[in-house]
Amino acid sequence: MRWFASMGAVLIAGVLAGGDAASAATPGPTSEAPRQLADKEATPSVDIELILAVDVSYSMDMDELAVQREGYAQAIVSKEFLQALKTGPNGKISITYFEWAASNDQKIIIPWRLIDGPESADAVANEILKTPIRRASRTSISGAIYFAMPLFDEDPYRGLRRVVDISGDGPNNNGAPITPARDEALSKGIVINGLPIMVKEPSYSTMDIDNLDWYYEDCVIGGPGSFVVPIKDREKFKEAIRTKLIQEVASRAPAHPVVRVAEKEPRVSCMIGEKIWQDRWGR
Repeated sequence: MRWFASMGAVLIAGVLAGGDAASAATPGPTSEAPRQLADKEATPSVDIELILAVDVSYSMDMDELAVQREGYAQAIVSKEFLQALKTGPNGKISITYFEWAASNDQKIIIPWRLIDGPESADAVANEILKTPIRRASRTSISGAIYFAMPLFDEDPYRGLRRVVDISGDGPNNNGAPITPARDEALSKGIVINGLPIMVKEPSYSTMDIDNLDWYYEDCVIGGPGSFVVPIKDREKFKEAIRTKLIQEVASRAPAHPVVRVAEKEPRVSCMIGEKIWQDRWGR
């Protein structure tokens, strides 16, 4: 786990042989920075640092993308979410939201924001909704994870937990394999949760697979308390997003069942997306 490096809360003034005692003891213009960094490292200021990593690949139709955006915005301002927010010791979280497709295609929609009540939640929700919807090619869950990891170093707040929340409607088919990316994140103390979107029948043309929820359980998520909330009904899209966010913020079991990460051999090959792509296009 990499937090901001502490350089000490106090600069110790020393006088070198032949040096100027007054200048050595006088703090420079940046003397407050080490103190602030040390204070940040000493006491977590938010209950969770949450990254929402949202799939915008072409396999998602425009209606799904719109419902997905609305689902996150509505979940953040929901009464249930705001109540869950109050259950933590700090009563606030930091959150960032980015969209992803190919391994080199990630776009931050919401930089790090603090949510500590209805007003800040409304501001974040409005920011999510006002950004134009886009679509892009390929699906690189590994690229999303690699992009997410260093974002925690940019967060001005320190959390008790660090979570990457990945939503998507297909397996990894671009960039690095998924399991090394997942394992690197877990080694840094990051938890990965999943929202596999399964509202359409699997189609060869869109690289869908059967049992995408199994793929997410066995190949994508991980870390203490990690879970998957599959979306199998378009009408329950927004409800599933709200359920997942409440679980992440409150760190408690939601009303709907979730599936913990599997402790066994994957039921679906973690390279299935790459294999389908290779078989179809030979590259």
